[in-house]
Amino acid sequence: MKGANSSKPPTRYAKSGDLHIAYQVLGEGPVDLIYVQGSFTNLSVSWELAAFQRFCRKLSEFTRLIWFDKRGMGLSDRVQVGTLDDRMDDVRAVMDAVGSSTAVLMGESEGGPLSLLFAAAHPERTSGLILAGAEVKERISEDWPWGESTVEDFEEAMRQLPDTWGGSGFLDYIAPSHATDSFTREWASRLLLNSATPGVAESFMRMAFDIDVRAIVPTVATPTLILHRQGDLVCSVENARYLAQHIVGAKYVELKGSDHVPWSGGDDMLEEIREFITGAREATDSDRILVTLLFTDLVGSTSLAATMGDETWRSSLDAHDLEIRDQIRRFRGREVNTTGDGFLIAFDGPARAIRCAQAICEAIAIRGLEVRCGLHTGECERRGDDLTGLAVHIAARVAAKAGSGEILVSRTVTDLVAGSGIEFTERGEFDLKGVPGTWQLFAVEN
Repeated sequence: MKGANSSKPPTRYAKSGDLHIAYQVLGEGPVDLIYVQGSFTNLSVSWELAAFQRFCRKLSEFTRLIWFDKRGMGLSDRVQVGTLDDRMDDVRAVMDAVGSSTAVLMGESEGGPLSLLFAAAHPERTSGLILAGAEVKERISEDWPWGESTVEDFEEAMRQLPDTWGGSGFLDYIAPSHATDSFTREWASRLLLNSATPGVAESFMRMAFDIDVRAIVPTVATPTLILHRQGDLVCSVENARYLAQHIVGAKYVELKGSDHVPWSGGDDMLEEIREFITGAREATDSDRILVTLLFTDLVGSTSLAATMGDETWRSSLDAHDLEIRDQIRRFRGREVNTTGDGFLIAFDGPARAIRCAQAICEAIAIRGLEVRCGLHTGECERRGDDLTGLAVHIAARVAAKAGSGEILVSRTVTDLVAGSGIEFTERGEFDLKGVPGTWQLFAVEN
């Protein structure tokens, strides 16, 4: 599982008392969804994982997705983690900062108790509650055998924490579907190291170990969806069954698998979340596909037209169009549309798109003309024969940064063609007009 850097949402800060809470926003859906993640997070590092990024993008198709680093974690102020009450204030501060009067809260793992408390204490600001792999009580006791560890095991883990912090072993439990992927294991290690120091981590884990929300659960009156995988290796499914029995009117869906976090293990959780929020299991207003987009642009077309005269220019432009269409057929691309002296072409594979761009540059150069090319891989909405969406704009902006005869690609493309033999030269980071964030671009070597 490769990383992904495209269009990272900007990090903003909400003021919670004297503290700064880092948050990000993605999408413009009619419903606000506050994603309260589990234990250790870092907004910047999380976005590097394609599986997490894809999960967030899918949620943002039908919501305005808002997520944050809790106090003491990641990009938020590094302070003591505080109580559930303190961290509930942080949720409210983020909502106020983004202008959200009411929202659906989605609590993952340890974020479940925090979301439960917020929903019970602030029903006027909670339009819905989603509990995904949520825990009720971590400490195993005589009246709660479904916790995560005994006091003795917990204290032993705390003694070992300074020596084990930053290891990737926790991935085996939270996302076993991704545990064999080397990039994801490296990412998991960086996530821990960038989320908290061992001292802050221990403070957080001791706070979480003492949480017991059984007294709160029956007071929740918000429409609730409970999602849990049967073989969850972190939080026993009995936690979810307890929640389902004690929250009046809650919908409970028990899913197959052993992944703990909702971004791992398939799209079944996404489908349930979509249905809970929108009433429809799948989006019906668009057809989304993953494509590699190639933009071509004829360099200096205005001055060439003036120099050549109308008739000669028209003949050259016709030859340009025929040559490009020959290469599109050769490399099994699809012409989406033209811009007068440029083309938008779609491919189902990025390596073939790059080979096509190389062939176009060579063929056009023989005719005494030059083109610039830009490529990006991303999700688009298919509307008839047309493609729309942010990925189209990104590809166009990448092409605009290319020099005469140059082929520029986004980092997403280079990641996807690793091992293909195609070589690149890094061009640096760029601002792309109208596109959030900075983008690392690479030139294809001839």
